[in-house]
Amino acid sequence: MAFRRRTKSYPLFSQEFVIHNHADIGFCLVLCVLIGLMFEVTAKTAFLFILPQYNVSVPTADSEMVYYHYGPKDLVTILFYIFITIILHAVVQEYILDKISKRLHLSKVKHSKFNESGQLVVFHLSSVIWCLYVVVTEGYLTNPRSLWEDYPHVYLSFQVKFFYLCQLAYWLHAFPELYFQKEEIPRQLQYICLYLVHIAGAYLLNLSRLGLILLLLQYSTEFLFYLSRLFYFADENNEKLFNAWAAVFGVTRLFILTLAVLAIGFGLARTENQAFDPEKGSFNTLLCRLCMLLLVCAAQAWLMWRFIHSQLRHWREYWNEQNAKRRVPAVPRLPARLTKRESGYHENGVVKAENGTSPRTKKLKSP
Repeated sequence: MAFRRRTKSYPLFSQEFVIHNHADIGFCLVLCVLIGLMFEVTAKTAFLFILPQYNVSVPTADSEMVYYHYGPKDLVTILFYIFITIILHAVVQEYILDKISKRLHLSKVKHSKFNESGQLVVFHLSSVIWCLYVVVTEGYLTNPRSLWEDYPHVYLSFQVKFFYLCQLAYWLHAFPELYFQKEEIPRQLQYICLYLVHIAGAYLLNLSRLGLILLLLQYSTEFLFYLSRLFYFADENNEKLFNAWAAVFGVTRLFILTLAVLAIGFGLARTENQAFDPEKGSFNTLLCRLCMLLLVCAAQAWLMWRFIHSQLRHWREYWNEQNAKRRVPAVPRLPARLTKRESGYHENGVVKAENGTSPRTKKLKSP
C-alpha cells in the first residue's frame, strides 16, 4: 500500500512501475484533491470531485428537503471514486487476501480465482448491506407501489444518488484492473458491461427505485456464489454452498423477471404521465417500456443459459469420473504360497522338508 517498502525499484512510469504502484498513484491523486479542500481558491473545485452535484431544495410542510438529479458533472465525481475504489481494492488484496492465500498454498490458477472471488465477496457483501439499508430507510420494501408511482423519479435523496455513483465507479474501475490480469478477460468483460448497462440505465432513465431492488436481489445471489468458491478453494470437498447457490440462483431469476414485468409492464403503463420528454426525465412510452423489458429478460435468459450449461458440464464430468472408476477392475491380491522344490520348500531362505524339518546334508565319501 502507500509508502510501503519495495524490494525492487522500476523505471519511472514504465509498465512495471504502473503495475506495482497503481494504488500509490491513485492515493497521491486522492490526496491532492483532499489538500485542495484546505484552500479557498481550490475548495470549490475539490468539492466537485467529492460531493454529488445538482442539489435542489424542495419545500415541504415543515421545512425544505435537499434532493439531487443527475448531470454531466457526475462524471467528475465518478472519476474521483474510481481512484478510491482502486485504493480499497489494493488494501483488501494486500492485507487480507494475500495473507490467506499464502496459508492455503494454492496453485497459480486457483490463486488468481481466489483473489477474484475474495474481492467480489467483499464488494457484494458491502453492497448488499448498503443497498438493504437504503431500501429500508427509503420505504421501498413496505410500499412496493412506490417503485412506479409518481414516475419519473427525477429527484433522488443523497444516499440513493451516492450509492449509484459508487456502483458506477466500482464497475468502471474494473476496466483498468483487467490490464493486470491474463485469464478469462472476455468473460469478465461480459459481466462488467452487463452491470454497467443495467445500473446506468436505471440511473439515467429515472428508474432508481426499481434498480435498487433488482441490485439487492442480484448481489445477494452473487455474494453466495463467490463465498462458495472461497470455501471450495479452502477445501475441495466442501460443495454444499454450491448446491444452496444453485437453488437460490433460479429463484432470483424468477423474482427479477416478475418484479420487472410488474413494475415496467403493468405499473408504468397505468401512470398518468405517458410521454417521452427527456428534459423532464420521462421515458414512459410503449417503445421504451418494451426495450427495457427486452433488455432485462434477455439478460436473465442469458444468465440462466450460462448457469444450465455450466451445471450440465459439471454433471457430465462427474458421471464420466464415476464411470471411469467402475470400468477399472480391482486387481486381486494373490495369497502368499510357498514354492515347493523337490523334497522340500524354501521358507525364510532355508530349505525345509515336507514335515517341516530341515533335510540332512549328505556326507561326502573320502576317496
